[in-house]
Amino acid sequence: MMAREAMIARTTNETSIQLSLSLDGEGKAELETGVPFLTHMLDLFAKHGQFDLHIEAKGDTHIDDHHTTEDIGICLGQAIKEALGDKKGIKRYGNAFVPMDDALAQVVIDLSNRPHFEFRGEFPAAKVGAFDVELVHEFLWKLALEARMNLHVIVHYGRNTHHMVEAVFKALGRALDEATMIDPRVKGVPSTKGML
Repeated sequence: MMAREAMIARTTNETSIQLSLSLDGEGKAELETGVPFLTHMLDLFAKHGQFDLHIEAKGDTHIDDHHTTEDIGICLGQAIKEALGDKKGIKRYGNAFVPMDDALAQVVIDLSNRPHFEFRGEFPAAKVGAFDVELVHEFLWKLALEARMNLHVIVHYGRNTHHMVEAVFKALGRALDEATMIDPRVKGVPSTKGML
């Protein structure tokens, strides 16, 4: 099997990002995002998805974390799409429930080539440290769009915003790991259309 890897470089007037991803990794993350809370979340995503992820990002974080967070979501989505190649043999669907103390999150994925994002849940706080929690939605929407996947995120409950977001990123890693997994029973792509 060919290595399912991708390297993405993106430079704008707001950010400069170098990102590499291996879907068949060991959960190793080397991350310099300039956004500490996002770094923490992406480390969890890589570990729980068994992905090798390397990111070097510089952005206009002196303004706020919006552009850097959004553009990392764009680059990671592009890397997922590129690393999947023709999608032959993949499971296609993934579902994960993850508890984190008081919080329970669920992520459901279809690598359908039809981008769609649904989010259900309410975070009790607007910030975790200096990080604007509304950027979680921004990151996930851009990830789904660029990976061309159907992504449903449900935060069933929780009291602590940090725990709730952490449960989402762990569940994202685990659901994506399941969806990208090669199933030897699958011949070609898992679609009656004959393509994804």
